[in-house]
Amino acid sequence: MASAVVIALSFSSCSKNDGPDNPSNPGGNPDRWITVAGALMGSDPGDGNGGTMVYAVSKEDARNPEVSINVYQDGFAVRSNRTARLQSSEDGNTLFNIAYTGDNGGEFSRYHVNGGGSFTQEDVSVNISQYASTSPRWVKLFDGDQTGIAVNVANIAANNAGENSANEPFQYYRGTATVLALDLQEVLIKGYRQYQIPLTPEEEIQGHTIFRLDAPVLNQAGNKLIIGTWMQKRNPATGQTEQNFERLGSKSVVVDYPSLENPTVITSTVGFGDNSGYRSFNSFLAEDGSIYQATQRDSKGSHILRITPENEYDNSYNFSLDAALGVQDAYVDCWRYAGNGIAYVLYTHGGSDQGYVARLDLNTQTATRVDLPYDPDLDFGQYQGILVDGNEVYIAVTPTGKDGNIYIFNSETGEVTQGAKLVNRTGNHYIGIF
Repeated sequence: MASAVVIALSFSSCSKNDGPDNPSNPGGNPDRWITVAGALMGSDPGDGNGGTMVYAVSKEDARNPEVSINVYQDGFAVRSNRTARLQSSEDGNTLFNIAYTGDNGGEFSRYHVNGGGSFTQEDVSVNISQYASTSPRWVKLFDGDQTGIAVNVANIAANNAGENSANEPFQYYRGTATVLALDLQEVLIKGYRQYQIPLTPEEEIQGHTIFRLDAPVLNQAGNKLIIGTWMQKRNPATGQTEQNFERLGSKSVVVDYPSLENPTVITSTVGFGDNSGYRSFNSFLAEDGSIYQATQRDSKGSHILRITPENEYDNSYNFSLDAALGVQDAYVDCWRYAGNGIAYVLYTHGGSDQGYVARLDLNTQTATRVDLPYDPDLDFGQYQGILVDGNEVYIAVTPTGKDGNIYIFNSETGEVTQGAKLVNRTGNHYIGIF
């Protein structure tokens, strides 16, 4: 079943989450850097395949609409063949990156933020590509900047695909999953596990399989990781991927932490979409001990699901964004928990790519679209970084190829402040604040 290799023999113990999921400083950090990230166009406007630029300003400048930021002219190019997957330290002084695809795909690097376009790459690196591919999905746990978790699924095949088993009846499609823990401070691989993750026999015989893992989150007890899934269905007779299929209930993989062993699958009967997110966090631990998780590609529109402290879906919690926002086919591009039951979500609806911002109340299961100057070319499809600093939530709002602004949302009052101008370039878009 599983192969296991431990690169470092001991895992650091993790204290109770003390990051933005449990804000302890309502005023935030007045001295932190605000780093803005922009994605360059590759071959098509908005594809983000030309690389990633970053630029850092003071909190005061980020809040000032008279300040202009041009990350493409004045910024620093982060190492990545395509769009970098960035994370920031809680104090904003460090950026963490794992290069995505290309010759350096899978290479972890750490940058000290000096301000403006000055970022110093520290003389530390580790490459995880041989374990988690050159295109790993990863996030930083909210454990005081100690740990990053990278995940991957590779080599999906039928049980009877090999020469020695060609006469066996079909039973399932499965890939090999990798879950890897990265020490962000010592810059080493703390350990990893690889295994196949089965669904039920009834689901697998129909061709359902886990296509991708992403967006791990640590539970309240600190002893389990909840990992989001992107599901796929293949035709058992032909092996071809089916584009339109009846979706199963939303599924997450639960593994022991810090051992990364004993994967099990839990299933929601409320959501029917994937919950892997795209390039950002997608599940958050709240003060009530529950984990809240968004769905994508949901046949009934995106939902916010709740996972209990016992690591099971709470199917009595039914938060439909379609119902709450009064729209059809809501789709969560990116979202962030801000504390005290409040979250902000970047979403589309009705099959359009036009993005909107909404303020969610997870306790009352209500949502309100934020009044902003929306543009038909505003597309949050590749958005990565929503910054939570105390009661303030920072989001970069720029239509593709057009100028925009930083907006600051007060999660307690709902107040919106227009901040610094973000100068754009044809085909490019801003993808996050860190």
